[in-house]
Amino acid sequence: MPSFAVFSILVCLVAGCGGRPITPAADTHGPTASPAAEAAGDPVLRAAVLEQDRRMADAYNAHDVDRLMAIFASDLEFFHDTGGALGFDQAKAGFTSVFANNPDIRRELVGTVEVFPIKGYGAIQIGTHRFCHTERGKADCGTFRFTQVWREKAGSWQIARVVSFGH
Repeated sequence: MPSFAVFSILVCLVAGCGGRPITPAADTHGPTASPAAEAAGDPVLRAAVLEQDRRMADAYNAHDVDRLMAIFASDLEFFHDTGGALGFDQAKAGFTSVFANNPDIRRELVGTVEVFPIKGYGAIQIGTHRFCHTERGKADCGTFRFTQVWREKAGSWQIARVVSFGH
């Protein structure tokens, strides 16, 4: 099984996270809105994006690669400051590998989540998520920052872009 550092980089490459791992996580109360996101002021948009994120987490936590990849656009672009640019097929291969090598890995949102509208396109989601798995018989968790661009077409939402930085 890979070390936590290697595991964290792989998760970041395919799941859109950034920042430094910490154990234990700083917040266990779920996502809240920042003052800036509240000022952007669309509770319906925020609820829609958080619902899509919940669907993504459910698929991730079930290790259902097909259901998870249906949430990502086929033209997915993922930019990682240390890992470079990845596309849809690379992300799918990464998730498949992570699930095969970490049968108990889980993802959850923690801390503040910001949602901002993109006129005529969708929304930007900025937040923090925690990934936990067992390594060498001990719980191993990392908390990371992420930014995702959600595209909405005819009521259907998909992640089109991910930016991960600060590693």
